[in-house]
Amino acid sequence: MTAASPAARERLYLFDTTLRDGAQTNGVDFTLADKLNVIGLLNRLGVDYVEAGYPGANPTDTQLFAQKRPSAARVTAFGMTKRAGRSVSNDPGVAALLAAEADAICFVAKASAFQVRVALETTEEENLASIRESVAAAVAAGREALVDCEHFFDGFKENPDFALACAEAAYQAGARWVVLCDTNGGTLPHEVEAIVARVTARVPGSHVGIHAHNDTEQAVANSLAAVRAGARQIQGTLNGLGERCGNANLCSLIPTLLLKGDYAERFETGVSREALAEIGVVSRTLDEMLNRSPDRHAPYVGESAFATKAGIHASAILKDPATYEHVPPEAVGNHRRVLVSDQAGRSNVLAELERLGVPVDRADPRLARLLDEVKGREALGYAYEAADASFALLARRMLHSVPDFFTVDRFSVSVERRYNAKGEMTTVAEAIVKVRVGDEVFISAAEGNGPVNALDVALRKDLGKYQPYIAGLRLTDYRVRILNGGTEAVTRVLVESTDESGARWTTVGVSPNIIDASFEALLDSITWQLLRSGAPG
Repeated sequence: MTAASPAARERLYLFDTTLRDGAQTNGVDFTLADKLNVIGLLNRLGVDYVEAGYPGANPTDTQLFAQKRPSAARVTAFGMTKRAGRSVSNDPGVAALLAAEADAICFVAKASAFQVRVALETTEEENLASIRESVAAAVAAGREALVDCEHFFDGFKENPDFALACAEAAYQAGARWVVLCDTNGGTLPHEVEAIVARVTARVPGSHVGIHAHNDTEQAVANSLAAVRAGARQIQGTLNGLGERCGNANLCSLIPTLLLKGDYAERFETGVSREALAEIGVVSRTLDEMLNRSPDRHAPYVGESAFATKAGIHASAILKDPATYEHVPPEAVGNHRRVLVSDQAGRSNVLAELERLGVPVDRADPRLARLLDEVKGREALGYAYEAADASFALLARRMLHSVPDFFTVDRFSVSVERRYNAKGEMTTVAEAIVKVRVGDEVFISAAEGNGPVNALDVALRKDLGKYQPYIAGLRLTDYRVRILNGGTEAVTRVLVESTDESGARWTTVGVSPNIIDASFEALLDSITWQLLRSGAPG
């Protein structure tokens, strides 16, 4: 296929609803500052629309739309069409939308005869009138109008004439976008493609959008199917946030549109290749903001998206990455990971050492000893495929040297259940650590919300001359696994850490004692931070 010139490609428009539909995710609650930060992330990517919330529904959204917010994307306010039985000029919801400082207004309207009859308890004609009059009011106020046709696909299967009438009513009233919503998330790609084709025969595809939910794990596929059938706006969320099983994931859709020939050669978006290379950072930043662990297996942006474990695969990747990678990981802000485990071969070790910046001669006989050591330690419970920093330290100790930045003479941890000053029963953990840095000795004590937290705080409280190097270090994840049962159970602890630069690394500790295992992982984390930051030995 001959690639189309940029001038010949059709424009696809990206509509992000992380701050509105994504806010319905269980456990997600955006503050005003969060929303402004997310708008900044979306502008950084280059999406066309940001649906920022529902003015009047809660104080945060009302405050957000109280003043104009600078944004390269069109900030969009969401709300309902006018209620049945009242005029558009006498509807408080529509009035709040018209008063909002927004570039566009997205009205949600039922497009299912069943929903109109049961949920709204009104007539089909009244529903159509609500769509027409609400859109007309927005257009008259100089706003760009969009209509989310809720339950469109289920409604089309039940009564196609009414569903199409809703879409046509919105378009004829002046809506820039008529968005077809798979609200319950049960429609399949072949159905979406066929139904959208029916719609674009009546409403120009340049005015049709798709809003897919992920209840059958089809949201991304359904969005692409709608594009194939003529829709030219795609709605979705960062990391697939959304109620129930989430919405179409823009962190999967955007790379597909830009990197896969069937779409890249036909369409262009507002996202540049340079911005695409930051989508991994955007994805992780949102997770960090929401205090969620990133999905390691997420397409394109997940930690495991470009990870290889089998030795034969690693050998092929070293010869040509295209043997096991469908796109270059750097294109989406990710990187290749060749995992080191008890299944690893020499190729895995060499590839991982290269990625971690550990210099080594391929003929060095110590490589075989390193591989044997990895396999022996993994038999004891270590998991180096999930702990890159601990593997790098092990390799450096065997192949080169690691400075003795500090030594821990002793530590103790106590847990006490007692009454506090308010007479409430509380459990308090306290740790004391004695650390030696050169000729200096530092003894630090700290309390925490658990023994590991107390130990972590005490250990990082005072490392003398190394304190500036760990000032931004913090733990982002802590995972424990009991490797065998009974009284002789062995515990594996994985600690994920980050610093002010956004770099992340994972360390591992193994011991029959969970505190010992945690302490080993904490020591590796601090040592790796000192090593990577160039602290003097």
